[in-house]
Amino acid sequence: MPRPDMSDKLIHFTSGRDEEAAFANISSILRDRAIHGSTEKIKGEYRCVCFTEAPIAALGRGLVNLSEFSKYQPFGVIYEKAFVYSQGGRPVIYQSDEEFNLLPESLRWRHMRYEPIVIPPAVRPTDFTWEREWRAQCKAFAVEPLVAKLVLPTYEWAHRLLRAHDAEQDDLIHSYTQIMDQGLAEQHREPFPWTIFVLEGAL
Repeated sequence: MPRPDMSDKLIHFTSGRDEEAAFANISSILRDRAIHGSTEKIKGEYRCVCFTEAPIAALGRGLVNLSEFSKYQPFGVIYEKAFVYSQGGRPVIYQSDEEFNLLPESLRWRHMRYEPIVIPPAVRPTDFTWEREWRAQCKAFAVEPLVAKLVLPTYEWAHRLLRAHDAEQDDLIHSYTQIMDQGLAEQHREPFPWTIFVLEGAL
């Protein structure tokens, strides 16, 4: 049964100094058809792709709330949670750094530091549980239209992505007309393959 505090989806959000940079990042992901893993802020330098299971309705107050504390921009790729699980994705294990070595080697990639009690020399608690993080340990996570949808902040950004696709197809068709007639060249035009979820109103 659906619940407002839970989600059956997982989202990988891009980061960037501004929306232009984030749009460039999501465009790169689509060109590569992959989200490349990173070792950033992962103890043990395990390479992972990260997701959030935060419900869409909570994003504006949390994960993509740039005015408060988030590094993420509202541009991303969304999957069914069950699919990410089938690819080896799992929720992180929130625990103190001291407990990291208690984990078997096979699980250490899931460790996320959680230390809500300040103990000197720390100056503030460490608590990222609001990210509701999942990870998949891999060099790259596939991004294909059959299993992934796109998340964009507004319809304006969605239209921009559509226009970029159309321009790319126009260039492709033009190149084909150098070796075949226009009618045959047009048969190579590919429709926009992605389903887009627009966050406008949820942020």
